Amino acid sequence: MRIGVPREVKNNENRVGLAAAAVHELVVRGHEVVVETRAGAGSRISDDDYRAAGASVLDTADEVWEQAEMIVKVKEPLPEEHHRLRAGQILFTYLHLAADAQLTEALLSSGVTSIAYETVQLPDRSLPLLAPMSMIAGRLAAQVGAYHLMSPLGGSGMLMGGVPGTGEANVLVIGGGVVGEQAALMAHGLHANVTVMDLDVARLGQIANMHHGGILTRYSTSLDLAEQIEQADVVVGSVLIPGKRAPKLVTDAMVASMKPGSVLVDVAIDQGGCFEHSRPTTHSDPTFTVHDTVYYCVANMPGSVPVTATSALNNATLPYILRIAGAGWQDALRADAALAKGLHTHAGRLTHAGTGEAHGLEVTEASQVIG
Repeated sequence: MRIGVPREVKNNENRVGLAAAAVHELVVRGHEVVVETRAGAGSRISDDDYRAAGASVLDTADEVWEQAEMIVKVKEPLPEEHHRLRAGQILFTYLHLAADAQLTEALLSSGVTSIAYETVQLPDRSLPLLAPMSMIAGRLAAQVGAYHLMSPLGGSGMLMGGVPGTGEANVLVIGGGVVGEQAALMAHGLHANVTVMDLDVARLGQIANMHHGGILTRYSTSLDLAEQIEQADVVVGSVLIPGKRAPKLVTDAMVASMKPGSVLVDVAIDQGGCFEHSRPTTHSDPTFTVHDTVYYCVANMPGSVPVTATSALNNATLPYILRIAGAGWQDALRADAALAKGLHTHAGRLTHAGTGEAHGLEVTEASQVIG
């Protein structure tokens, strides 16, 4: 199979779909790889690195999209890329379609076969291709929360961990999944007072036990959530329902009760965000204010640490890329029920229930498409 790797065009997205080591693994198995020039520059991978791994380096994105049977990306195609989508081609990347009606329509009208990293799901309900980026985003959430507490950035002027004789910041993490646990772990490491809220009591118990009581846990009700938000200096939103829009858990009234200069970091923004006022922001313009609080809603947080993120992403995606390239997408999905959950569109048909629910579209069972 011929696999194409275009350069990412999202604001400050410096990750790349395939690192040179992944290209080499594909080439030694008899596949061809075409890479757009400077696609890996943000991740410190040069064109010569790709050539040494066996890839062909092409001058334009149009050439890559035209020649490739499968496109491997990091982020969803932006509107300026939609015209390149075509029937008979496989697109393997993060999509987050429940929050993007325009892209959903573009995928359906093009006829492309799209498989989303974030909904590949193992029998234990874990998300193997989302997990590494969730770990990074969670750790970054604590860092950016601490950073934006600084008064020149609109924050309250509090040092997250304080120093002896002063107070520490109260950090509230909503959602105890991979993102939430990593955010809590990082904030705890910065000596903040950390509370994690979730509806899953068993998961709260795991977090409490793993961290020997150093991270507090609370069952999430709307009343308790409102009380915790009023006391918080930093709130991290990390609620995830795979393939569906995130629920709006933090209301305008809750935010209005917060201390001036508090910071809200919405890691769920790819799925629409879990705060009422959330809207996507970029690394070049990452924040906005609501009721004297600072909102950070960057939709590609791991893109700010691309050397780490590209490596971590490839570690997770490469086995699946090899299966699709080796067997073809239909046989690969037939043989792997987890991978089959990633299928979203094929030949103008939508195959993911969460996306259909979000946009009011008819859904075809994936099994009917896979055969």
